[in-house]
Amino acid sequence: MSVRKRFGQHFLVDESAIDRIHAVLAIQPRDQVLEVGPGRGALTAGLLETADKVVAIEIDRELVGFLKDRYQTLEVIEGDVLDLEIDKFSGMRVVGNLPYNIISPLLTRLLAQSFLIRDMNFMMQREVAQRLTSNPGSKAWGRLSVTAQYHCDVTYLFDVASEAFRPRPEVQSAFVRLEPRPRAVNPLDMERFNAVVRQAFGQRRKRVGNALKDLEVPWQKVGVDPSLRAEQLDVDDFVRIANSCVARTAEIGEQDLE
Repeated sequence: MSVRKRFGQHFLVDESAIDRIHAVLAIQPRDQVLEVGPGRGALTAGLLETADKVVAIEIDRELVGFLKDRYQTLEVIEGDVLDLEIDKFSGMRVVGNLPYNIISPLLTRLLAQSFLIRDMNFMMQREVAQRLTSNPGSKAWGRLSVTAQYHCDVTYLFDVASEAFRPRPEVQSAFVRLEPRPRAVNPLDMERFNAVVRQAFGQRRKRVGNALKDLEVPWQKVGVDPSLRAEQLDVDDFVRIANSCVARTAEIGEQDLE
């Protein structure tokens, strides 16, 4: 089977890496698994051995045929995971060796519906894994970090060398787990929260008071120092800022009705 560059294919072939992934997944007989981009089935066989059900989504038609022929109990969906209706797979564990070119859009989509998913376990570019698991104050802390850590507990599990793949990628990889969780402080409006985070990091060299100047945030009431930069704020800081904007909009609306 040929490698299709347009799909960003790098097949995992190292048996020790495959065994390590299965060890940390610790699939149970009751588990139902959605495998993203199964490729040639490096992880698929191990998943099928234990899981109650495995559904794989694969965009490469040639690989779809291969997987259907090789694994009779595997349910294979031919298509782009970015078009997948996540709600149809509620309660499932999501596993995948992700093509590097879809990591950010896929994570953004899955995080928005993370409440439907048991957990997400992904092989990804190490740089992205570092961003997901970074802390406020680090250079890696950014929009993706805040969004991921709002929705999930994120754990950097281990590195995987480029030699573990064929063809060999030019970057190093890492395996990461994201476990959805409730938060003590929740946004009143997720769209406003996302907009605040996007705007703050879109001008990350500016102090947050200047970057969000047009929002007229009541900084003292919010309890966030406006002289800080976005990379110095934690997730709850962004939630409080977003909630203050929602509250202020509501106050203005009430005044207009008087």
